[in-house]
Amino acid sequence: MTVRVLQLVTFVGGLTAWETAARAGWVDALFVPAPSAVARALLRTGGPALAGLADTLGKTAVAYVLSVGLGVSAGVAIGSVRLLREVLSPYVVALYGIPKILVLPWIVLLLGYGTSPAIFYGALHGLFPVMVLVMGAVRDVDRTLVTVARSLGATTWQLYWKVLLPAIVPSVLAGMRLGIVFCLLGVLVVEMFAGVRGMGHILGSFANGFQAPELFAATGLVSAASIAIVLALDRLNDGLSHWRG
Repeated sequence: MTVRVLQLVTFVGGLTAWETAARAGWVDALFVPAPSAVARALLRTGGPALAGLADTLGKTAVAYVLSVGLGVSAGVAIGSVRLLREVLSPYVVALYGIPKILVLPWIVLLLGYGTSPAIFYGALHGLFPVMVLVMGAVRDVDRTLVTVARSLGATTWQLYWKVLLPAIVPSVLAGMRLGIVFCLLGVLVVEMFAGVRGMGHILGSFANGFQAPELFAATGLVSAASIAIVLALDRLNDGLSHWRG
């Protein structure tokens, strides 16, 4: 209870300091509007902003399912098969290290503008964090557990389901938490630079028009949605703790 109260006091204190600084002219309202101005902007633009957010989250959800499905499957396959791991790991690490923004012009060139490039780029953005974490988790599974399971007659399916997957759940959940943020970031980037709708397009329009209160309000909506999703994944992690045990 004390922690919650301190968090609330800190939050209210930060908003109060921000409002005071804006009203006193200590910051330029053209770039840093007061919280009260942001709240009024949210009321004015709430409808279109929420529609844009819903569009962005829909594309992010598709990209996220693709990135997690492919990332976990590829990570388990590469991490559990020694030959694949030795051959493909350098390529995975190299691709993970390449700034994904470099391939965005090629994606737009091939897929054009709209939904498809946003989903593709978002999935690409989220794929590698998930894959790398899962690969490492599979590689680091205690070999004794595998040996004991095989000595007890476990089939390959049972080995994966009863030993391997429960052991890597923490890494899979960590990858999923990273993946959703990267997918959302990827979709927003495409919407800003090659989109015709969505929250990224709205944010870009507000920024180009120097509409700081509206920009802050829209940014707050995206941030709130992202935080809510990450907290939901944390709850999922807690719910799966019994399986790990």
